[in-house]
Amino acid sequence: MATPKSPTRLPPNAVQAIFGAFSAAEPEPKGELVHSNAFTLLVAVVLSAQATDAGVNKATPALFALADTPEKMVALGPTQIEDLVKSIGLFRTKAKNVLLLSELLVERHGGVVPQTHEELEALPGVGRKTANVVLNMAFGEKTLAVDTHVFRVANRTGLAPGATVEIVERELLKVVPDQYLLHAHHWLILHGRYVCKARTPECWRCLIAEWCLYEPKTPAPKPARAPRVAPA
Repeated sequence: MATPKSPTRLPPNAVQAIFGAFSAAEPEPKGELVHSNAFTLLVAVVLSAQATDAGVNKATPALFALADTPEKMVALGPTQIEDLVKSIGLFRTKAKNVLLLSELLVERHGGVVPQTHEELEALPGVGRKTANVVLNMAFGEKTLAVDTHVFRVANRTGLAPGATVEIVERELLKVVPDQYLLHAHHWLILHGRYVCKARTPECWRCLIAEWCLYEPKTPAPKPARAPRVAPA
C-alpha cells in the first residue's frame, strides 16, 4: 500500500480548514454500497473486499431481494449464495463467509448485527476495516475505516502520515475535529476515489489543494488541439 509521503504533518488549523471545506461541499456524504439495513450493509462490505463498490452493487440487489436478514440468508444455502455473487472476485470464499456469519448472527446474536468491534470481528470475513464501516454507517459511531483511498489521502496530504493502516487510523482519530468525525470516513474515501487518485491526483480541481503538502501538484491537462482544416 505504498504511497508518496508528505514532508511533514499538517498543522491543526489546516486540518480544520480541510474538513471545513469537505463539509461545505458535501455536508452529509453517503457511502456507495447499496444496502437497506445493518445486515445488508455488513454483507455488502464483506463482499467488497478486493472488489469495487460498483461491482458489488450489480450483484447484491438480487441477493438482498431474497435474503435481507441473517435467517433468510441461512435458508438460501451455500449454492444459491454462490450463484448470486459469482460475478464478484473471490466469490466462493466470500459466499462461504456470508453464510457462516449469518449462521453466527442467528445463533449468538438473535439475528441482530452487534455493535462492538470485538463481536463484529469475531464474525467470518469481518476485519477491523469492515467493523469500522458498519459501526460508522449503521450505528452512527464516530470511527474511521482506513482503506487504500483513505491511507493514500492521509499520507499524501499530510493529514495523518503513517506506514500502516493501523497507524493512520489512530492518527486520524487524534487529528480530525470531533465535529467532522462522523463523516470523515466518507469524505476521505470519496476524495481518494475521484480526485486524489493513485496514479495521477487531479490537483487542479482539488478543493483542499491549498493546504495539501503533496508536491509537485498535478497541473491541469492541456486542452486538445482542434483538428487542422485543410484549405478549400
